[in-house]
Amino acid sequence: MTEEVPALVIGAGPAGLMAAEVLGAAGHRVVIAEAMPSPARKFLMAGKSGLNLTKDEPAELFAARVVGGAAPASLRDAPPGYFGEEELQAVVAGFGPAEVMDWARGLGIELFAGSTGRVFPVGMKASPLLRAWLARLALQGAELRLRWRWRGFEAEGLVFDTPEGPRILRAGTTVLALGGASWPRLGSDAAWVPWLRATGVAVAPFRPANMGFRVDWSAAMAPLHGAAVKGTRLSAGALESRGEWVLTAAGIEGGAVYEISAALRDGAEGFVDLAPDLDAGALAGRLARPRGKLSVGNWLRRVLGDPVRVALLLEWGRPLPAGPAALAARIKALPLRHAGPMPIERAISSAGGIEAGALSPDLELKARPGVFAAGEMLDWEAPTGGYLLTTCMATGRHAGHAAARHLDQELSAAR
Repeated sequence: MTEEVPALVIGAGPAGLMAAEVLGAAGHRVVIAEAMPSPARKFLMAGKSGLNLTKDEPAELFAARVVGGAAPASLRDAPPGYFGEEELQAVVAGFGPAEVMDWARGLGIELFAGSTGRVFPVGMKASPLLRAWLARLALQGAELRLRWRWRGFEAEGLVFDTPEGPRILRAGTTVLALGGASWPRLGSDAAWVPWLRATGVAVAPFRPANMGFRVDWSAAMAPLHGAAVKGTRLSAGALESRGEWVLTAAGIEGGAVYEISAALRDGAEGFVDLAPDLDAGALAGRLARPRGKLSVGNWLRRVLGDPVRVALLLEWGRPLPAGPAALAARIKALPLRHAGPMPIERAISSAGGIEAGALSPDLELKARPGVFAAGEMLDWEAPTGGYLLTTCMATGRHAGHAAARHLDQELSAAR
């Protein structure tokens, strides 16, 4: 069975819902096809511990934290005409923190900003926002079809497995928003990659992003599994973080780790400053005081004031250097010893996806005119803290506007 629809959005996550909203606001009837039994599952999972919607900071600074994938070598010196990092950052700056906050308030969601600038709903949960968003889409006439799993292209149509059997949709315009490859059990399983590659769309391999790292702990660390690490600075390459992180049985997790995870994943050495509020000289002065009859561990606890930090020093810093200056240097730059990133199935997000050279500035697939892409399908990455969600919505909005223009042109030409 083949059905004609004006506008089709595949994927009911934040990018897809935003594209559908824009298309609906432009007066187009939209069908939203979602493979899962309910929409926005990853969005709801992210909101379980408090929905971090965006970060209240200047739009240009915010956008600069979003990193686009590298263009293919053949395009690095080419004139504009593909969706590179500058274009991505312009899209995010155009629908940045201020616009996202206004949009959420327009849905009746009250917001607040924490001490770090991260913005949350007052109720902290994602579900009230999602309900209000779906209600707005329903008022626009959007039709949400659940358990409609896309299976690729067939000539000018798109094939779906549905509860009623196979169906083919022919759309005047299509926005793909199927997510990346992290948390596949929530719907982002990257099954679409071979179908796009078969049509000539270049897709960079997926890699974990904003993930923890495996650590082969010694038995002495077992009592500290689950402990929070506070009062440190992590660094890797050009990235650094002063946030909190957690020791787990499998390794290290938490916001501070995620902020430097891209550099660690790509081979940069990681370091922990266990005393970031003391310079090396002041720390060496403390270490030069007589130890007396204290054990090494108790003496270090007296200096560092935290048994978790002492445990990390003894785990990653042995053999401890002799002399106050050398030991202070080790404490200020303790090697972060890990055994590689956690698997992509456990990552908060993914890097990789549709390459810049495969997309026009409108996020249209060059190999498939009239088909646009948004969200984590694209080759970009950003840290946690509101950047991921805002960027998904910004690219969905951008693709939705472009799809609406395309459909308007098609309808005008047909008259």
